[in-house]
Amino acid sequence: MNDNILEVSDLQVRYRVGRRRIEAVRGIDLAVPRGGIVALVGESGSGKSSVSQALIRRLAGNGEIAAGRVVFDGQDLLKLPMKRMRAIRGGSIGFVPQDPNSSLNPTLRIGEQLVEGLRLHLKLGREEATERAVRILGDVGLSHPEARARQYPHELSGGMKQRVLIGMAWSCEPQLVIADEPTSALDVTVQRLVLDQMQQLAADRGTAVLMVTHDLGVAADRAEQVVVMRHGQVVDAGPTAAVLHAPTHEYTRDLVAAAPGLNSVRLTASAAPVATEASHPILEIRELRKTFTLRRPGAAPEPFTAVDGVSLAVPAGRTVALVGESGSGKTTTARMAARIETPDSGSVLLDGQDVTTLRGEALRQLRRDVQVVYQNPFGSLDPRMSVAQIIAEPLRAFGLGGRREQLTEAKRLLDAVQLAEGLADRRPAELSGGQRQRVAIARALALSPKLLVLDEPVSALDVSVQQQVLQLLVDLQAERGVGYLFITHDFGVVRQIADEVVVMRQGRVVEQGPAERLLSAPEHEYTRALLEAVPGTAAR
Repeated sequence: MNDNILEVSDLQVRYRVGRRRIEAVRGIDLAVPRGGIVALVGESGSGKSSVSQALIRRLAGNGEIAAGRVVFDGQDLLKLPMKRMRAIRGGSIGFVPQDPNSSLNPTLRIGEQLVEGLRLHLKLGREEATERAVRILGDVGLSHPEARARQYPHELSGGMKQRVLIGMAWSCEPQLVIADEPTSALDVTVQRLVLDQMQQLAADRGTAVLMVTHDLGVAADRAEQVVVMRHGQVVDAGPTAAVLHAPTHEYTRDLVAAAPGLNSVRLTASAAPVATEASHPILEIRELRKTFTLRRPGAAPEPFTAVDGVSLAVPAGRTVALVGESGSGKTTTARMAARIETPDSGSVLLDGQDVTTLRGEALRQLRRDVQVVYQNPFGSLDPRMSVAQIIAEPLRAFGLGGRREQLTEAKRLLDAVQLAEGLADRRPAELSGGQRQRVAIARALALSPKLLVLDEPVSALDVSVQQQVLQLLVDLQAERGVGYLFITHDFGVVRQIADEVVVMRQGRVVEQGPAERLLSAPEHEYTRALLEAVPGTAAR
């Protein structure tokens, strides 16, 4: 018997875009051993997701497999009739998609969606399939599986939905599971739980796994072998330890250097920092509290305390990281700090002035001193405006300079965030994710604010682009003396940029202090759990 359950040779994938043919995968080879875990690693645009879709013959409508062989358990999948291929998908080959929110049918209960696959591939009766569906939900670590089976997708968290998808992928006892960025949308602790579950299922059932990821830290922790892709080609491959510790390609070396979990060191500014006054913090929040009302169908409205007595301070020219999982209250705290939300109680001081109750024009003028950079750069930029118009928008809003002066300033800010002047006339859709985030930062700097509130500003970016944006933020802070309130769930990023750390859980601060002390000797068990969950920690 062949030791490999999957062997791919000279696979080529291309897409039709108008009259052009875009070569997305350019003749790659890879193999997945029976019962083994192989990570296919690369940044956005490397072609790795095209590979995963091609393997199960589910490319987008404008995509085609131009050449190659995909031999699964001795048969070339590319030569099979589509009817036979559909039987293999979900049966002998399981698939875990990237986005749990768009991968489950919102109109069907969770149990029904599992039952459907079990009846189709294993030919089980409804009663037996229903019992097995509940057992699968328990196997993937969901509490109260009987109740979960009766729920709809919108009633589950992102981590729960991803576990359901993992259960679906393993439900028919496949020989191979292809997992395409299965945890990229999850907090690090939830990510760790989900990956633990996948690894345990693979070990218990002897299932081979091809894990597609942009995160070399995840690959380091979970895979026995790594295949690195760039521009549609394999540039490095081999046992995980060998690829990480002795990469043969410069691109792999750059990925290893940029991975927060593998190489978390404090970034330093390219130039000496400007002198800043330390008489009082730029931002101080005291005992902030915010309660929302939860309204659920068929249930009475109930209060939910999102932020409960949070206090912190951000000095000029320093970075305070506000850390916690989704639902910890960190984003609501940041929104109150920027006066986007009004606290129920407590106070917000900016440069020593209480701005908690500002309204109208006074609140508008506050925007000159406090700017926000959001997680999703595409969603925060007007797609109808050029880059220059987007950056100059705050200047127009406050009547600063004429059109020519505003354009000159926009180009100066483009240079400040290390973007070419030639991008000034482009639209957001014509930029990469990293370029869009730099435009968002340039816009935030247009009014020379004293404080930037950065809400997960790099979590949507590939690790090397993430590294570039973080270095840019460090350099800009040194040049301008601006304070950062940096919201994140990732302690790998915190290591690179923070001076102080505030850890939140369930609306409260559980620990805070200098980054060096807190990262090396955390006192709270929750802080320790977050640190241990950083991908790549096990590989160091």
